[in-house]
Amino acid sequence: MPEIELKHERVAAVLAREIRSGLVRRGARLPGEVELARRFSVSRNTVRAALAVLTDDGLIATRTGKGSFVLFDGRPLDGRLGWTHALSEQGVETRMRTVKIALERDPGLAGRLGLDDPDVIVIERVRQLSDGVPISLERSRIPALESLRDLPGRGLDNGSISTTLSRAGLHLDHCEQRLRGRPLNHAEAELLGRPEGTWFLHTERTSWTAADAFAEQADCLLDPEHFELGLVSQSPAVASR
Repeated sequence: MPEIELKHERVAAVLAREIRSGLVRRGARLPGEVELARRFSVSRNTVRAALAVLTDDGLIATRTGKGSFVLFDGRPLDGRLGWTHALSEQGVETRMRTVKIALERDPGLAGRLGLDDPDVIVIERVRQLSDGVPISLERSRIPALESLRDLPGRGLDNGSISTTLSRAGLHLDHCEQRLRGRPLNHAEAELLGRPEGTWFLHTERTSWTAADAFAEQADCLLDPEHFELGLVSQSPAVASR
């Protein structure tokens, strides 16, 4: 057993070094078990153990029947660009599927934020990879201004919430954000195609304009295999999506 552990640790160390150095890019598919076993002159069991180490370290993700793909590229996602642009900068192309745009009353939100009007526009979208795999569920509530009340019928401007807000005179300036992990409920699991109870990152962000007018309250459920959030000692950035 000690010899097997040393072998798989050596394989994992070599692959990790290649990934961290950028030799193997984010999103790239690693060679299959047979090819890796041949390259390192080890058994497929040893290769599997090495891949498990890389998975635990957050460097790769393995999908049954598809192979192992690199997650790490050494650069953080820039939240100031928004998820779409930030992911694209890392070579990960995604598309948004709109689930709902509706005018609703939310007295609870109005009470928490001290808003005079409980009416909001609710926007619910699922973010998918190019192969159709969902990686996030994003729900936004924005003020039901007169210029936005027809949003359920006309849709977002250029498919962007921030563009829609800007054209309505709501320019995002500052925000408060909270982060935790929680399991998906039944409805969320169905939308994301995951088992109920799967743990996702959950961010709650409330954004205001420079004049402290409420602009957006966003709840995002993020697949931890594809998103990593870090804290830095800077002023909070507002994501434009």
